[in-house]
Amino acid sequence: MSCDKITIEGIVIGCLPNSTFLVSTKNHRKLLCHLSGKMRINYIRILQGDKVKIEFYKNDSSKGRIIYRLK
Repeated sequence: MSCDKITIEGIVIGCLPNSTFLVSTKNHRKLLCHLSGKMRINYIRILQGDKVKIEFYKNDSSKGRIIYRLK
């Protein structure tokens, strides 16, 4: 079983409860993403309209994890 992670960039289009965000990618897909642990520990805030780097697995491409906030 391979655990291939795919990393792409997207824009946050919605903020949901429990550190969950709706992210739109360049190919017009919408993913439900949560914050990674390092971002929670360091109190990095994500707002609507921010560009972020997300990663997700090939097997479940509807959910992802925000790993970086781009400037």
